[in-house]
Amino acid sequence: LVVGRNTFEKVLGFDCDWPYTKPVIVMSRTGVDVPASISNMVSSTSESPQELVARLSNEGLNHLYIDGGLTIQSFLTEGLIDEITITTIPVLLGAGIPLFSNLDKDIPLHLVESTSYDFGFVKTTHRVIKP
Repeated sequence: LVVGRNTFEKVLGFDCDWPYTKPVIVMSRTGVDVPASISNMVSSTSESPQELVARLSNEGLNHLYIDGGLTIQSFLTEGLIDEITITTIPVLLGAGIPLFSNLDKDIPLHLVESTSYDFGFVKTTHRVIKP
């Protein structure tokens, strides 16, 4: 799981135990404070998305889950996203970081799956069509 610093800090603020069982890498140019209780599961990096993917690939990690608006945007811009799963919650937000703003080009997608839930969420999975 690769997240940005803002997403990491948001999750730390949740009123629950650390929710992840897989290793988490926090992308941050300025570093992050990782609580001792999760320091065995969380690391941080200032590498570029390309550098991080290359390093993790050399370590045998080839399926990454990317989360956080700015982090997702940076991986998309560098062509490092193969599949996107978006869960839509029926609430229009008045503020926040747009998930797909500031992309330098359109990114065509192919619908893989769409699931709607009785409680209102809709989950869609798309494959990124690469040239």
